[in-house]
Amino acid sequence: MIQWVIERARRASAREIIVATDDERIAQAARVVGADVQMTAATHTSGTDRIAEVARRRGWGEADIVVNLQGDEPLMPPSLLDQVAALLAAHSSAQIATLAVPLRSEAALADPNVVKVVTDLQQRALYFSRAPIPYARERAADALKAACRHLGLYAYRVQALRQLSVTPPSALEQLECLEQLRALEHGMDIRVARAQEAPGGDVNTQADVAEVEALLLAGR
Repeated sequence: MIQWVIERARRASAREIIVATDDERIAQAARVVGADVQMTAATHTSGTDRIAEVARRRGWGEADIVVNLQGDEPLMPPSLLDQVAALLAAHSSAQIATLAVPLRSEAALADPNVVKVVTDLQQRALYFSRAPIPYARERAADALKAACRHLGLYAYRVQALRQLSVTPPSALEQLECLEQLRALEHGMDIRVARAQEAPGGDVNTQADVAEVEALLLAGR
């Protein structure tokens, strides 16, 4: 799976592609395909903290943009890596950018493995949750029309990474197990756009592995 994710990243427009991990098994799998591996501390509570360590080590500038493609996203279209970076570059007031897609089923709306996001009229994130949001008080079908699935893909300015890395995990972050809530609780501007291409599923369970393998073997 790590190889598939690396191959997706290589098809985007990034100047550098780095695999940041504290697990030697992941590092070895990445080195086999010629990836640049950065071993990080095992004490990080989120991928954001891990990337911040790499940013410090590499001496990246405060305004540089870093895209975080998580290792469980082997079907992420490379075009979305470019889109999320361009979204952040286009909004100078934002510290973070991410993408979302409309939800298609009530089962997905209720699934805690499917993270939902709601935004304001300027497409700034208001909240992320594993629970069904927004809640439709009168008609459940209305919630599905308004709901969006958040994709596990972020672009950060290095300054935001550094700020988050010295900020302890927040109450909502720990409650929902969603690292982006730390940024929201500290007033950061997270800009959200609709993904320009439909992504494949990510891998949260063993059943997901079999489904993703079948899609990849079919040439997805």
